[in-house]
Amino acid sequence: MVEETPWQQSLRKANRANPYPFYAELRKTPVARQPDGTYVVSTYREVVALLHDPRVSSDVTKRPGATPVAAEVEAGSSPITQVVIEPNIITQDPPEHDRDRSLMMRHFGPPERPHMISDLEPEICRIVADLLDKMKGKTRIDVVDEFAFPLPVTVICNILGVPLEDIPRFHAWIEAALDGVDLGPEATSEEQQRLAQGSVEMVGEFRQFLADLLDHYAKHPGPGMLSAMVHDDGPEDRMSQESLISNAVLLLFAGHETSVNLIAHSVLSLLRHPDQLEKLRRRPELIVPGVEELLRLESSVQLWHTRTALEDIEIAGTTIPKGAPIFLVYGSANRDPERFANPDQLDLERPDNQHLGFSQGIHYCFGAPLARLEVQIAVGEFFRRAENPRLVVDPPPYRHNQIFRGPRHVLVDLDGIRD
Repeated sequence: MVEETPWQQSLRKANRANPYPFYAELRKTPVARQPDGTYVVSTYREVVALLHDPRVSSDVTKRPGATPVAAEVEAGSSPITQVVIEPNIITQDPPEHDRDRSLMMRHFGPPERPHMISDLEPEICRIVADLLDKMKGKTRIDVVDEFAFPLPVTVICNILGVPLEDIPRFHAWIEAALDGVDLGPEATSEEQQRLAQGSVEMVGEFRQFLADLLDHYAKHPGPGMLSAMVHDDGPEDRMSQESLISNAVLLLFAGHETSVNLIAHSVLSLLRHPDQLEKLRRRPELIVPGVEELLRLESSVQLWHTRTALEDIEIAGTTIPKGAPIFLVYGSANRDPERFANPDQLDLERPDNQHLGFSQGIHYCFGAPLARLEVQIAVGEFFRRAENPRLVVDPPPYRHNQIFRGPRHVLVDLDGIRD
């Protein structure tokens, strides 16, 4: 049997709770070619360089042999080709990326709507208070199901104009879609092939759900960002129907999925670091820089997999050949000791914390201001009101997906919820 590389080991389900020892080994070779021809970049300096390098494309269709969307999963196919890729702003290059992102931003923030995010603060506070009130009388809670998921999904549905009663439907589709993606050595197993085929079906149902909603708004304009995008007559012209659907999928998915992981991981990390939790309780204002540190320590998006070299690229003593797939490992770069002192430790007052939790460059996270506000309020209020919270299981069980890495459940015992 061929010995697995550190990268392959980091992707195994058994190592989902703690891939960091494998990342440390991986960083010894900053740009490491894998047996399948992928180039994995794991160190901070090199990841940042490639995020700003115009010779690196985000459009996976520019990769030799790639197609925009995986219509089916063939038995034994490469993990790279199993990943369903939507043509949205994350997987586009300029000028298409710039046009579509500009059109979307017109309905999400500055300059047209400069106060949109800050105006959401009272509603976020209300949702957080209601969720915590529902925990009164309980001595054990699941932070994921009862807190980390309901908050951001409610907020993004209200922003987009997605009916709240549809949350159980699309939540099931998203969970199945995520479970179907595996980039590691277990991808070719019979069970994972079954999940992968189901993933394609779930993505199809999710797309159809949003296509129907967009069609409804085309005929009956309503509140929310999706309706506004359908009827946008701005200088860039309207987005194509295909782009509308693909970016609606992105907005609804990314608009809550990464925040779920960040809230859950923040609670987990603070309970693992009681000295930092005590510091936060004494100085609640530390939640603002603290969210940056919590995201650095446990990146909601561990890696990104759609980058491709448009020409030969010399970096860190390695040549990435033209056409080669490039995986950028944010979770490893954010713990690179060459960039962050004591990177495995939580430090709410860490100076110069330019983490990659929201990426960098033209694909910097669209929803970063919203995520920051949600997590600052949610985590700050949770630890203000939760009395003597204690982890029940550590490490908790993790979800299957390696890209959007997060706990499936975080069980916490507590003495109560104060007013």
